[in-house]
Amino acid sequence: MSDAPIRMLPQVTAQTEAFWTGGAQGELRILRCGACGYWIHPPAPVCPQCWSRDVAAQPASGRATVHSFTVNHQVWNPTWEHPYVIAVVELEEQAGLRLTTNIVGVEPDAVRIGMAVGVKFEQDDDVWLPLFTPMGAADA
Repeated sequence: MSDAPIRMLPQVTAQTEAFWTGGAQGELRILRCGACGYWIHPPAPVCPQCWSRDVAAQPASGRATVHSFTVNHQVWNPTWEHPYVIAVVELEEQAGLRLTTNIVGVEPDAVRIGMAVGVKFEQDDDVWLPLFTPMGAADA
C-alpha cells in the first residue's frame, strides 16, 4: 500500500490533456489564442476575447502571485497533512489568468496575498498536479 495521499483525480479530456500532463515535461501548459494572444483558463474551445477557434496549449512561465487563499483545518481525508492551503494564484502572463491550487513547501501561517510563488508538479497516476511553492523553493 502506498503512503501517497489519496486524491480525487480530474478526468483528462482532449481539451484538458495538455494542462494535466504538461508537468511530465516540467511545463505548465495553458491554452492561448493564436489570433490575439489571450491566455485561456479554464480551457475552452473558443477565445473569449476575439471568438477565434485558433486555441492551443503553450507553456506558461509557472510564476504567479497568491491572489486569495484559505487554510483548511478540516480532516476530509486522513491521508493528507493538515492544515493545508487552498489558493487562487494569478499567473504573471496576464491579469486575471488564475487557477485554483495548493500552496506547499511553506507553513500555512506564512502564506500571504501577493506572495510570489512558482509551480511544482506532483505526479499522481497519469496526471501531474500543478502545485505552487514560494519563489526560491520552486521548480519554476
